Amino acid sequence: MVSVDLLDVASLLTDEERDIQRTVRSFLADRVAPHVPGWYEAGTFPTELVPELGKLGLLGMHLTGYGCAGTNATSYGLACLELEAVDSGLRSFVSVQGSLAMFALWRYGSEEQKSRWLPLMAAGEAVGCFGLTEPDHGSDPSGMRTVARRTSSGWVLSGSKMWITNGGLASVAIVWARTEDGVRGFVVPRETPGFSTRDIHGKLSLRASVTSELVFEDCELPLSAQLPSASGLRAPLSCLSEARFGIIFGALGAARTCLETALEYAKTREQFGKPIAGFQLTQQKLVDMAVAYNKGLLLAVHLGRLKDAGKLQPEQVSFGKLDNVRVALAIAREARTILGANGVTLEYPVLRHANNLESVLTYEGTSEIHTLVLGEKLTGLPAYR
Repeated sequence: MVSVDLLDVASLLTDEERDIQRTVRSFLADRVAPHVPGWYEAGTFPTELVPELGKLGLLGMHLTGYGCAGTNATSYGLACLELEAVDSGLRSFVSVQGSLAMFALWRYGSEEQKSRWLPLMAAGEAVGCFGLTEPDHGSDPSGMRTVARRTSSGWVLSGSKMWITNGGLASVAIVWARTEDGVRGFVVPRETPGFSTRDIHGKLSLRASVTSELVFEDCELPLSAQLPSASGLRAPLSCLSEARFGIIFGALGAARTCLETALEYAKTREQFGKPIAGFQLTQQKLVDMAVAYNKGLLLAVHLGRLKDAGKLQPEQVSFGKLDNVRVALAIAREARTILGANGVTLEYPVLRHANNLESVLTYEGTSEIHTLVLGEKLTGLPAYR
């Protein structure tokens, strides 16, 4: 297969980063990729994969200690790229587990909370979810209605969260609620009385992923359930920045698969006596897609280097999430046109990726919100308040 890395971006990576990327890609090609169309069509997530992902070191891989791999951020990004090259649902699982639930515990949890949950989650023996979005409050989490009331013995949690990846699988939920002292985070194990989940069905996107509603009905928690170092909305928003970073790379994985699929198809599909890759309009589509993909890859590696240096800013994460996702979605749609009618079947991955990317475009901050984040950075005026 011809490489679509026209700028030799791979040469910018270290040997270790390339080895990690190759290892993840090889595992997914052998163990996962052949089964994804079936999982997508059935609307199921392969829970049997979770311990294997843990064994490979992919869960919380950019965190240190507690059984986590401790890789650099760029390596984590490259792993996300390979995961999403197979399916966005698989990358979403890893992102939520490592960059939302595990990161929240690692950054804001007590030593007792970290020691109890992080080793299990890193090994894939426990699944986590992250409860921030609510039915009526997505882009504006400051309006959340879930509340935690202080009692003499602990907390009582009431409310609901919506569109929560991994919710129905989770052994533990990291839940954000309004208290008398502002927004706080809580560790809610699955078996807690009053805590239940309802999976969301009928999805046309991210079908090979579990998406759920979390319901808290006078859910009693001990004092030790609170994340001691999390105060205000800055805490959950910092977790979202971690997850968005993975998306910057991950979306390009979906784009690469679509581009490679369209390129190989165009070289073998004949019309008017020759492969359609030999026609000028098809070559223009392929070139435009390849140029957009390579620019996105350069952006991702640059932001990875900033993150590894401790210099990455939230606005730069918004830049990467905004542009790389919309570029990936445009590539998926254009690739579908090259495949013609074949592009709408599960025999080829392009429309599955396009459908998945519609969700990626929305979650972890819509394109509108990230546009306004950058608008505020440029003008100093917050248009969304």
